[in-house]
Amino acid sequence: MAAKLPESLFGSEPTSSMKVRASPSTSGTNNTHGGVHPSRQYYLEQLIVALRNDHTREEALHLLYKEIIEVYRLISTPELTESVSMRVCNALALLKCVATHPDTRMPFIKARIPLYIYPLLNNTNKESSHERLRLISLGVIGALVKAGDAEVITFLIENQIINHCIHCMEVGSVLSKTVATYVVHKILMQDEGLKYCCTFAHRFYALGHALAKMVENLPEELSEQQLQLLKHIICCYQRLSESPRACDGLKFCLPTRLRDATAINLLRVDQTTIRSLEQLVYNVSIGHQSTTKPFGKSLMHLLKG
Repeated sequence: MAAKLPESLFGSEPTSSMKVRASPSTSGTNNTHGGVHPSRQYYLEQLIVALRNDHTREEALHLLYKEIIEVYRLISTPELTESVSMRVCNALALLKCVATHPDTRMPFIKARIPLYIYPLLNNTNKESSHERLRLISLGVIGALVKAGDAEVITFLIENQIINHCIHCMEVGSVLSKTVATYVVHKILMQDEGLKYCCTFAHRFYALGHALAKMVENLPEELSEQQLQLLKHIICCYQRLSESPRACDGLKFCLPTRLRDATAINLLRVDQTTIRSLEQLVYNVSIGHQSTTKPFGKSLMHLLKG
């Protein structure tokens, strides 16, 4: 027998009743289970069971979709509280599971569900409740591209995901920037993705500007999160350098900091990234893609110790 699904992840509180105040179930001493009220925990468990069942999956996805679109009207207002943000993140976390599983990934794409996440990526507010939605939404897209499925990549390209990722690179936290850059790199690894970003100058320069700005804004001493972001940025640049047209453009817009001894020394323990940086510098220096150059001496003299 199919489980009776709740009308909302909000439990007994209707979805349409999102208020500035936190509901009793999300406040102080009434919170259990690591911040999830027992009634909401029960509803989430029901949804998880329903998502695993072919007969109830569509209904469960519809409920998750409702939770997401209900928050649209709050994105540009102060009413997006921490508790409301967490509730929508619950729905997004379950959607991420659907996006990750090979049996449900393509139905997820064919239902065009990622498009309902895009408004959460376009948000310009940097407060924590908004940033959380941006990061978890990017996580759903990251789960989709992780397998490198060409059909998934094509869908995302056709629906302008690169532009949304660039926006997140500009306004997001370090974590959001990192996930957005990871998504772009996974898309660039597909020939169609590389072609999309390099065929027209405005696309290349929009992406190049976003990548360069992130490099420019990194401090001298990098945290682990910032170092991870730098690695993804280098991977994007290296892949772009494999396009002759983009490589010519990189001669003028590749950040000089990527050839700086300080940045190179920060990466010295990661030989994979150092090799990507070495290949990037080599490709740009000759102006077009060439036979892969093995890790050589052009950067070695900048490594200290």
